[in-house]
Amino acid sequence: MARELGLDLVEISPTEHPPVCRIMDYGKYKYDQKKKQKQRVSHIAVTKEVRLRPKTDLHDRDIKIKRAIEFLEEGAKVQFTMLFKGRERAHQDLGLQIFQGIVADLGEEVRVERPPRLEGRRLTMVLTAGKPPKPTKPPKPARPARAPTESGPRTAAPTEIGAPPAAPVAAEPDPVPMSAPPL
Repeated sequence: MARELGLDLVEISPTEHPPVCRIMDYGKYKYDQKKKQKQRVSHIAVTKEVRLRPKTDLHDRDIKIKRAIEFLEEGAKVQFTMLFKGRERAHQDLGLQIFQGIVADLGEEVRVERPPRLEGRRLTMVLTAGKPPKPTKPPKPARPARAPTESGPRTAAPTEIGAPPAAPVAAEPDPVPMSAPPL
């Protein structure tokens, strides 16, 4: 019966009495299973937290920043959290200055995903790894000026059909060498 339909007879549970079989397209069944499995395995963004206090010493803060760089290199997001206690709550502007200093220290390696935000007694900021800098290409050497052809000087191509021809394109002058200023 399965051959007449062009399908496969698949044994679903061989341990049952009588064994359970199903008529299906086995190739399509396996394809759908792999597709569902790939959908389940999705990238989950991991967020690591670095906790600070306004009184955290510079050296300790540097150690925490180095740890945050390691998290960013692993591909995780880093949430900096500063907790204010007691009288520290009156000086929350210091927390903002510290967070601005952290972003400045990390430079272009990071991108601020969520700027510093005050939530009760906590000041939080989320950073992600920035885009790697694109390699700079060396400048191309200037082409030598072409000699005019028999038809006349070179002109730019017209932009529209029936538009008047553009003015002749002048050759770029050689750069003037700069002289050193007197000492």
